[in-house]
Amino acid sequence: MEPNQAPPSSPSHAPAYRALVAAGTCLRSLKRVHAHLVVCGLHRSRALTTKLLTLVCLAGSIDYTRLLFFTVTHPDSFIFNSLIRASSKSGCSWDAIFFYRQMCFSRVSQSTYTFTAVIKACADLSDLQVGRLVHTHVLASGFDVDVVLGTSLISMYTRCGDVQQARRVFDGMPERNVVTWTAMISGYGMHGHGCQAMGLFRQMLETGPPPNDVTFVAVLSACAHAGLIEEGLEAYAYMQKRCNLTPRVEHHVCMVDMLGRAGFLNEAVRFIRNYIQGEPDPSVWTALLGACKMYKDFDLGVKVAEHLLAVEPENPGYYVLLSNIYALAGRMDRVELVRDKMIRRGLKKQTGYSLIEINEAAYLFCMGDTSHPQTQEIYDYLEELIGKIREAGYIPEMDSVMHELEEEEREFALRYHSEKLAIAFGLMNTSKETVVRIVKNLRMCGDCHVAIKFISMVTDREIIVRDKHRFHHFKEGSCSCGDYW
Repeated sequence: MEPNQAPPSSPSHAPAYRALVAAGTCLRSLKRVHAHLVVCGLHRSRALTTKLLTLVCLAGSIDYTRLLFFTVTHPDSFIFNSLIRASSKSGCSWDAIFFYRQMCFSRVSQSTYTFTAVIKACADLSDLQVGRLVHTHVLASGFDVDVVLGTSLISMYTRCGDVQQARRVFDGMPERNVVTWTAMISGYGMHGHGCQAMGLFRQMLETGPPPNDVTFVAVLSACAHAGLIEEGLEAYAYMQKRCNLTPRVEHHVCMVDMLGRAGFLNEAVRFIRNYIQGEPDPSVWTALLGACKMYKDFDLGVKVAEHLLAVEPENPGYYVLLSNIYALAGRMDRVELVRDKMIRRGLKKQTGYSLIEINEAAYLFCMGDTSHPQTQEIYDYLEELIGKIREAGYIPEMDSVMHELEEEEREFALRYHSEKLAIAFGLMNTSKETVVRIVKNLRMCGDCHVAIKFISMVTDREIIVRDKHRFHHFKEGSCSCGDYW
């Protein structure tokens, strides 16, 4: 039975409850059970309604969930908590926030359970505005920021780009467990603050709980993103010798990533051969492949990519990386072969998008997007921005796009990447004091990284981009990553 969910209100409801459980998240079966409940007059049972709503939400049918929700008179905390949790769990974070707002509007009492679930939804969306509001509600309600709630807030603030507020929550907690410490260390690493992450890790070893294997993933990842090679090697040895922890795939990926990012490709290969028993996980080879592309080691990169394709021939990401490596090496004949193979297999490159939220409304942009009502104004403003940053010294990085295009076409493709469009829209529609926050589903390309540094300088605005791997804080022409990413 779900936490905070009432059991069937009477023995006569038990068969219907069992039918709902048996239906699981099959929407067609749930609709049949719902029809049966209506015919039998059981649809007024709060316990059965709560279970039905939860399962429909987990099935991913938010329209049907809302339809059912608005048939409930005076929904209680059981129903709201179940919906918020189910929405967040099924990836419908916007809907978790919607039901939370409905809960506030209905003046239904909230609990630590409520706050934890909606805070997770805010973290998934990088919705700092609503996350701050929920934090305010927590304090106004008189709840103590215990270990569970405090850790959720730390995770939310770091994933929303406010690592300073996350640290304030951490420092203000009367009690912290290993998950709390790990969340804060991970947050520092995500933002490129490797020294702060290591400082907190040392403090944890002195005064905190013993670190676990997840803690060391956070530590090694922080070292990888900050170029702290010596510290990372020491942490890896400490994990095994002092903590008696056996390295997992995640630790191996971090180590290969750390060595590869620093340009120690041979050392990364030796690590794979000497420290990983059996066939390394594809994610380990992927980390090495990314480093090969970064440092243009074409021979090693081709070997790694071809090995990955033999292991996972249906993964389009490997084809794209191999194609890029061939293109950088000038082997356009091989590029065509790789892309022909992708077409024959029906594989497509993942579409990149950037998300920006303004005044509680979310806007999604793809490369070359023309669907927005302000499209013409956005493109005109972006053209103006490109002109200004060119005058300031910006030169497009053509390696970030397909090499078979002519130079003019490549520059055109670079200019309208999704993050540039989202940032132009954000700058146009917010005040000068507002930080522009973007969420991107893929790793940011090198050209966009350079361009946004210049944009932050010529507009005197702070811009924060959360890409697939980490945060980039752009201000006054520089990035928090120090160009090490």
